Amino acid sequence: MSNPQHDSLEIRQAFAEYDRHATITNFKVACVIGMLLMPVGFILDTHIYPEHAAYFLKLRLACSSLIAIFLATLLTPFGRKHYRQFGILLFMLPASFIGWMIYVTEGAPSPYYAGLNLVLLVLALVLHWTFWESLIATVLVTVLYLTVVLAHVVVFDHDHISKDVFDIFVNNLYFLILTGIITITGSYFHSKTRFREFAYRYQLDLSKRELEATNIKLSQQNLALEKANREIKETEMQLVQSEKLSSLGRFSAGLMHDILNPLNYSKTGLFTLHKKSRNLPPEMRAEFDPILTDIQDGVDRVQEIVQRLRNFTHPGEQAAEAIDLTAILNDARRFVSGGLKDKNISLELNIPPKQKVWIGRNDFSVVLINLLENSIDALEGKQFVPEEKPTIAVTSRSEGNRTVIAIRDNGPGIDPKIIAKIFDPFFTTKDVGKGTGLGLSICFGMIRGYGGTISVASEPGKFSEFTLDLPATAEAAAQTKLSHAEPIRL
Repeated sequence: MSNPQHDSLEIRQAFAEYDRHATITNFKVACVIGMLLMPVGFILDTHIYPEHAAYFLKLRLACSSLIAIFLATLLTPFGRKHYRQFGILLFMLPASFIGWMIYVTEGAPSPYYAGLNLVLLVLALVLHWTFWESLIATVLVTVLYLTVVLAHVVVFDHDHISKDVFDIFVNNLYFLILTGIITITGSYFHSKTRFREFAYRYQLDLSKRELEATNIKLSQQNLALEKANREIKETEMQLVQSEKLSSLGRFSAGLMHDILNPLNYSKTGLFTLHKKSRNLPPEMRAEFDPILTDIQDGVDRVQEIVQRLRNFTHPGEQAAEAIDLTAILNDARRFVSGGLKDKNISLELNIPPKQKVWIGRNDFSVVLINLLENSIDALEGKQFVPEEKPTIAVTSRSEGNRTVIAIRDNGPGIDPKIIAKIFDPFFTTKDVGKGTGLGLSICFGMIRGYGGTISVASEPGKFSEFTLDLPATAEAAAQTKLSHAEPIRL
C-alpha cells in the first residue's frame, strides 16, 4: 500500500507543475489584455480629464510597453521559475499608473480609483491568486491609494482636506478594502477548490494508469500462461511419443534379430533355387520363375520394412554436421521434382541465406523428402477451385541458436480426431499397400535423436503444416539432446 504522506507530497508537486503551466498561460492572456486596455482608456481620459488626455496617453502607452517587457521576461527560465512573484509585479504595473493619475488629478474624488478595484478583481481571477498573494495585493493597493491621496493633499491642498473630500476618501477606501476582502476570500476558496479538483483528477488518472498497467500485465500473464500450457501439452505429446518409440525400439531390437536370421536363410534358399532353376526344362521354368519372383519381392519387402525399423530404432546414429539449409532443400526438391511436375504443384522456398542446421545429412534428407512426399500425396486428394493452385511452402527463421522450419501445404488438412496419432508407428491414412505407417515415426525419431522436435498443425480443408525445431550449432544440440533420445543399439 502507498504511504498517504508520500501520496500527498506527490500530488502537491504535480499540482505545482500543473499550476505553473496554467498560470503562465493565463499570465500571457492578462498581459495581452493589459496592453490593449490601457491605451483604450484614452477615450475615458478625453471625457473626464481632457486637459490631461495627451499626458495620460503617454502614460498608458508607457504602461503597455512595460507590460510587454514584463511578458518577455516572464517567458525566460527566470520568469517561469518566479512566476508567482511576477503576478504581484504585473498587478502593480497598472495599479501604479492609475495611482499616479489619481495623484495628478483630484486625489480622493478622482473616479479612477475604481480602476484599482477592477485591476484587483481581474488579476486575482485570471492569475489564480492564492490567499497570501491576494492579501499582499490588497495591502499594496490600499497603501498605494492612501499614499497617493495623502500626497495629493500635501502637494495640492496644502495639508487641508474638506469634509466632502474626506467623506469621499473614506467611502472609496471602504469599498477598496471590501473589494480586497472579497478577493482574499474568493482566492482562498478558489485555490482549495482547484487543488481538490486536481487531486481527484490526479488520483483518478493514477488509478486509471494502474488499472491499465494491471490489465496489460494480466494480459501478458495470460499469454504467457497460454504459451506455457501449449508448450506443456506439446512437451507431453513429445514425451508420450518418445516413450512409444522407445518401447517399440526395444521391442524391435530383438524382433529384427528374430526376423533377419530366417530372412537370411530364405534369401540363401532363393538364391539356390534361382541357380538350380536354370537346369529345368523351359516349360517348367515358365511356371517356376514367376513364383520365385513373387517370393523374392515378398522377401525384399520384408527386408525393406526391417531396414525402416532399423532406421527408426537408431535415431541420431549418423554424425551430425552444420548443413546449409538452402542447399539440402534444393537437393530434396530434385528428388520430388517428378511428383511436383506430374501433379502441377508449386514448391516455394523462403529460406534466409546461409542458414544452418546441425543434423546428419542423409537422415535430414530422408525427413525432408518424406514430408514433401506426404504433402504431394495430400494435395493429390483435394479438388481445387480454378483460381487456387496446389502449393507447398517451406519457410524458416532463426530463434537464438536454433532454426525453425515450417513445411506447409494447402491440401485437405488432417482430421482433428487422428492428428494426435500421426507420429505413431504403423499408423497411416494411405490405402493398403501405399504406406507402412513408419514414415512420420522415423522422421520423429530422427529429429528427436539430433536434439530437435517436430510438431504438426492443421485446419481441415485449408492446410497442414509440419514444424521442425532443430539446433543450429553443436552447442545447441548438446543442450537439447535428451538421454532417452540416444540411439538404441542392436
